Amino acid sequence: MKCQRCGKEEVLPFKCQYCQGLFCAEHRLPENHGCPEIWRAKLPKEQAPAPYEFKVTVQPPRPSTKFGFSMIEARDLAISALLVSGVGLSMLGSDLLSRSASFVIILVLAFTASFFVHEMAHKATAQRYGLWAEFRLTLWGALITLISIISPFFKIISPGAVMIAGAADKDTIGKTAVSGPFTNLVICVGSFALTFIVPRANLFFGAVVFAAAFNAFIAAVNLIPFGMFDGLKVFQWSKLVWALAFVFSVAITIEILTFYSAYIQFF
Repeated sequence: MKCQRCGKEEVLPFKCQYCQGLFCAEHRLPENHGCPEIWRAKLPKEQAPAPYEFKVTVQPPRPSTKFGFSMIEARDLAISALLVSGVGLSMLGSDLLSRSASFVIILVLAFTASFFVHEMAHKATAQRYGLWAEFRLTLWGALITLISIISPFFKIISPGAVMIAGAADKDTIGKTAVSGPFTNLVICVGSFALTFIVPRANLFFGAVVFAAAFNAFIAAVNLIPFGMFDGLKVFQWSKLVWALAFVFSVAITIEILTFYSAYIQFF
């Protein structure tokens, strides 16, 4: 068998008890292969019964006010930013060389920032509820994003995700999930409003239009109630919140793409 993390041949691979994947000795631990189910590994273990009776008072977790990055998280975010920037540049296609350097830089920064604030919204919300939360690069997500840089039609941005761990109910998971798309919708509405203020001949107009369209699009895609998308968790938490957010994100995506189709040729 081959290790699902590095591809190394293993006669007797290790099977992860959380995601059921097969890995080599180096990547057998959940934290070493970016296990999507690592939150289960960090749940508190049940204590063995004592030979005498005792009482335990459980206090609800205090919201974490500390917002920082571990070395592993900073590394994964840096790699993800490079991959996401590559996808942003690839969307310009043959127009890349004809664009000014200032426009390209602004466009890439807006593109990368949209991804970054989405993931950091998940992290901040999870920590607000006292959960452990860190961004992790995933092997398949990074490969798919890398392919998106090369492919002229296939564009999916998913180099990794914020992993959370701790005791969380359906409401907490749903609110954590919806925070990412909600942040993108806020950026979308703000950028869309700027399109009526910034002159169309201005260098920033195309970047503002793109920021509005991309954030609406990424919110709509992430709200699809399927698989690992945020939409499934939001749908399981509140169907009303999911419906309002999904319909709004789809509607504003169509509106922006229709209204400014001439300025978003690479979308």
